[in-house]
Amino acid sequence: MNPNIPRTDRKRVVIVGAGFGGLRLARKLSSRKEFQVVLINKTNYHEFQPLYYQVATAGLEASSILFPLRVVFQDCKDVHIRVTTVTQIHTDTKTVDTDLGPIEYDYLVIATGTDSNFFGMQNIIEKALPMKSVSEAIALRNRLLQNFEDALSVDNQDEKEGFMNVVVVGGGPTGVELCGTFAELKNTLLPGDYPELDFNMMEIYLIESGAELLGPFSKPAQEKAKKYLEKSSVNVRLSTRVLDFDGRYVSMNDGTKLRTNNLIWTAGVKANMLNGFPKEAIGRGGRFIVNRFNQVQGYQDVFAIGDVALMTEEKYPDGHPQVAQPAIQQGKWLGRNLVRLEKNEPMEEFHYKDLGTMATIGKGVAVADLPFGRFQGFFAWILWLFVHLMAIVGVKNRLLIFINWMWNYLSDDQSLRLIIKPKIPKGNFDAIKQKVEDQLVTK
Repeated sequence: MNPNIPRTDRKRVVIVGAGFGGLRLARKLSSRKEFQVVLINKTNYHEFQPLYYQVATAGLEASSILFPLRVVFQDCKDVHIRVTTVTQIHTDTKTVDTDLGPIEYDYLVIATGTDSNFFGMQNIIEKALPMKSVSEAIALRNRLLQNFEDALSVDNQDEKEGFMNVVVVGGGPTGVELCGTFAELKNTLLPGDYPELDFNMMEIYLIESGAELLGPFSKPAQEKAKKYLEKSSVNVRLSTRVLDFDGRYVSMNDGTKLRTNNLIWTAGVKANMLNGFPKEAIGRGGRFIVNRFNQVQGYQDVFAIGDVALMTEEKYPDGHPQVAQPAIQQGKWLGRNLVRLEKNEPMEEFHYKDLGTMATIGKGVAVADLPFGRFQGFFAWILWLFVHLMAIVGVKNRLLIFINWMWNYLSDDQSLRLIIKPKIPKGNFDAIKQKVEDQLVTK
């Protein structure tokens, strides 16, 4: 196979990843006559990650938080999109190896984001439910809804508890938002959907290894989140670490065990690395060590932005928070610096502007720590809605999400609790597997 990207007299910028940072940079350079942009992504769409939890809890359709990349750049003849996987970087020949073949670059920008970090716990890797992609969010929705269907068909109390109980690990914004939504579903919609089940026996647990929820937030916001979740019957366990999960019981460092078939993992992230770089260029969490121009340590023409970049400032000695805003701001700033490079002008150092942090805890309830003030309750929720709505790519998506949110607020019923699974081809796969194994043994 061949990527079939024509070489021109323009400098080629290859961007790996179409998250917040990669997409912002590509849009910044798309109208510049100095550059040919090659955007490489595993999927043909951009995902709005902060709303994964609403897809997972049947609050939004997946299509509402996705936007096709080719629609974004359909009028940009010097932007080339390739849906493929990067397998190796060759900095000596300035080449990116992909499943489609090699792609040369003049400047390489790594914006691959992060994935779930299970800290090497193999059982949790195999049995927990992560939520770092829209496909994982849909899988989580299918799993949880199917569990209630299965709970109808068992008589054993222990089995019912396993299907109905939910344990969420990680007390950051995602974990808090998930538990708040699960509590609302338990208290409002699910009893109507499944009148044969007793939802008083359903337990929702939020496990956090730290001493408080929402670590980066202010103390009042942390206390508000904990108080609201506990009022909604969420069992919050702080300073507690999960040690193991066998598919039936979650084991913790205090010696206790929780009965559930459903362990949702939001406890940590690790950078999505690319092969081809020395260990000296890699820092904490697998992030690329970059200078204030986003150049990867040891390279002049390789850059990293967003979650995968480890840039230190006086206020951020351990790097910027791995959220959307640093990625967006770095993508925009790097676009300016690349233009400066082409004009033989010195690049300017990046400075992160903290625009605040927000988290929604439930319907009409949120916390917001912003530069102009700290807010809680309904007003913070309205701010959260507005900020997230404006960040969505595409006018149609914004309209659909706005309608969904207003309907959900007024009616309580999203009508999106659908179990949609891929069709599995028919065939005796055990026999096929055995035949392959027999052939391997023969050889």
